[in-house]
Amino acid sequence: MQPLRWERRPDGLRAPALVCAFKGWNDAGESATSALSFVASSLGAESFARIDAEEFVDFQNTRPTVRLVDGSSRAIDWPDYELHAVRIPRAPRDLVLLSGPEPAFRWRTFSRVVVDLAEALGVQMGVLLGALLADVPHSRPVSVTAHASDPGLVERLALTPPTYEGPTGIVGVLHQAFTDAGLPAASLWAAVPHYVAVAPNPKGALALLRRLESLVGVTVDATDLEDAATEYETQVSRAVELDPDVQAFVERLERAADEESGRPDPGSLPSGDVIAREFQRFLKQRGSEPN
Repeated sequence: MQPLRWERRPDGLRAPALVCAFKGWNDAGESATSALSFVASSLGAESFARIDAEEFVDFQNTRPTVRLVDGSSRAIDWPDYELHAVRIPRAPRDLVLLSGPEPAFRWRTFSRVVVDLAEALGVQMGVLLGALLADVPHSRPVSVTAHASDPGLVERLALTPPTYEGPTGIVGVLHQAFTDAGLPAASLWAAVPHYVAVAPNPKGALALLRRLESLVGVTVDATDLEDAATEYETQVSRAVELDPDVQAFVERLERAADEESGRPDPGSLPSGDVIAREFQRFLKQRGSEPN
């Protein structure tokens, strides 16, 4: 059985860009999937296909959920990959949105399915959204780095290319699959604070959304997300002020972010894991965990 299951074919898409975000390792603070979800809800995205997760997802780690129907019978909702089409008449292109959990198995097979889908729809650009945990303060603008198969694209958007080498996720694998297939591709990565990792980060989502708008030429009314980002920063700042050690740590990150080096001396800082645990403990104790 083919994993790609069409509900209908979204014919007539104009120069579409395929925008992808995946839950899990690539999605610190849920920034990437939140940005994609916001685009979908704001622009009236319509579902048109799914990729069956049976071959790709470890259901022990990404479990199906059970729910009651009519208050008596039970139904199971299985994880899958949702595909939506967004038609934007006044923009230069339409969008195709792909979201779901990061695959646990058969990444190359999954990539081929996505590339085949892109070719079937006449996609002209692939865009991957991701977010990573970093030594950055919550109170400064979110840094977004980019990697593109067209270096001129990075230069035009004034994005800083990443220098990371090491383990990669499905975002990196799909980017390479798009490039190998001759499809222009770009990856956008937001750096979010590691000390508040378990809370959804609308500030990171907003930063990714703004970069995405510049990349694909689409404008989204982000008022609600802007409000959520402001509230997030306010709540985290209040929580930070509750503990002198956490506050001192964040102030060091702020000073480092304001310096040209952009990074603090690792030897002068507490363990990031220790700070993160302490920070989450204070949030939970006071019922002020951002949401």
